[in-house]
Amino acid sequence: MTAPAVLVVEDDPGLRVLIARALQQNGFAVFQASTGAEMWNSLEQRPVDLIILDVMLPGKNGIDLCREIRTRGDVPIIFISAKVDETDRVIGLELGADDYIPKPFGTRELIARVRAVLRRRPQESGSSDSSPERVQFAGWAVDMRRRAVFSPSGASIELTGAEFDLLASFIGSPQRVLGRERLIELSRVRLGDSSDRSIDVLVSRLRRKLSSAGQSAPIVTVRGVGYMLTADVTHG
Repeated sequence: MTAPAVLVVEDDPGLRVLIARALQQNGFAVFQASTGAEMWNSLEQRPVDLIILDVMLPGKNGIDLCREIRTRGDVPIIFISAKVDETDRVIGLELGADDYIPKPFGTRELIARVRAVLRRRPQESGSSDSSPERVQFAGWAVDMRRRAVFSPSGASIELTGAEFDLLASFIGSPQRVLGRERLIELSRVRLGDSSDRSIDVLVSRLRRKLSSAGQSAPIVTVRGVGYMLTADVTHG
């Protein structure tokens, strides 16, 4: 089984080496870059399964790099940053980051976060003993096993890992109000807690992607409580 490949983009050489060593000791193939230019050079040479991206980089910063990465694909991204305020986490969510880890952090926590993000990736279907589980709601179709989402017109909609986990939480509890803390718990969102705007931004981003043909997404805000998927969910 091929080791998952992780690209570490961090300009602090000591921290970069520390992260790389911890990942290698836990079975990951690791590549390193200290700038955006080195990152793109590395990505041109080989695909990776995940990018650990420092926000504060010389030249083009991690925020801008994340925006560019998202225009080219949906490789999972974990932001690391010494900046820990809510605004940074919100920006990370809006750009499609899968996690945000404030510095300083322990290597055990980092490895756990990396594994959690990679578990969200669609699984390769080499052998299947049963048909993938599919659900429908409001004309949308979701393949839960492949983590694929299709609009009422049949178009494939790309969701980040965090967005899909949030959608799965709503699908599991249709027409029930889910509070922010419960959504964070169910979807394994790690970019914030119920006291900040992180989960609100993630819901907003999911709504935008589930809006089609002039129809709004079937996710409503229950003021002061949380959110609810208003559509019926059917299986099969």
